[in-house]
Amino acid sequence: MYGLSGKRVFVAGHRGLVGSAIRRRLEREDCELLTATRTDVDLRDQLAVRAWMADRKPDAIFLAAAKVGGILANATYPADFLYDNLMIEANVIEAAHRQNVEKLLFLGSSCIYPKFADQPIVEDSLLTGALEPTNAWYAVAKIAGIKLCQAYRTQHDRDFISAMPTNLYGPGDNFDLQSSHVLPALIRKAHEAKLAGVTEMVIWGTGSPRREFLYVDDLADACVFLMKGYSDHQHVNVGSGEDIAIYDLTRLVCEVVGFEGEIVKDPSKPDGTPRKLMSAAKLRDLGWAPKTGLREGIAATYAWFLEHHA
Repeated sequence: MYGLSGKRVFVAGHRGLVGSAIRRRLEREDCELLTATRTDVDLRDQLAVRAWMADRKPDAIFLAAAKVGGILANATYPADFLYDNLMIEANVIEAAHRQNVEKLLFLGSSCIYPKFADQPIVEDSLLTGALEPTNAWYAVAKIAGIKLCQAYRTQHDRDFISAMPTNLYGPGDNFDLQSSHVLPALIRKAHEAKLAGVTEMVIWGTGSPRREFLYVDDLADACVFLMKGYSDHQHVNVGSGEDIAIYDLTRLVCEVVGFEGEIVKDPSKPDGTPRKLMSAAKLRDLGWAPKTGLREGIAATYAWFLEHHA
């Protein structure tokens, strides 16, 4: 067990969806929370990261900082998604090694797995097939982060571990239709359709791809669980263990939001990976399971959207 009590804990990316949830979860721990905005330190700048880390001297790090976005954003800014994420993770992990950080948890993404991986996807599926082209840039960067943690563990005996969350949603999500992921985008589209009084709402693709979703505060709890109790070479999947078709997800969102119009599919738009359900067996065997159901989580996310955006 790794105790957080009395430790200086750096949450990199503390203002993002994942980082803010980890920050909320750490309020229940007896630790000193360290955060940094881009004004404080640009994580893409190696010298700046080294200097900041040497000055603040964290004992543990949750590496949640990343450039994130959906299919459209990945297609529009492939260089940014690859370069920015490579620099962020490399700089933080290398500086953590230099400063003898006791433990680091790197957050990846389920898109690291092959497009046609066997379902549910086990951790050993990594690098066994071709990636989904619509988010390959982001996936390659995240795979590099996993390998960096493994390399520093192997060469320098660093206690650096990795967790791979499934599709996340919750308070603090990005609801920009040009760059958001599917669930927050659906919440906003359904809300605006309801306000406009229109009779239909269009969704991308056929609606048949199946996706798994996890409430972000459940992920944060899993991250603290792994930080305290997991130390091994292999990354760990963090998911709900259940998936849902995008069309059925859209119907559920519309029910929660209160939009009663027709859902229209646009098959001219890309579907992405046909199915992506990660195996939850490894984390369940370690003793952790999520607490928030999908409908409950969507309702809480919509309430946050109404308060902060609508």
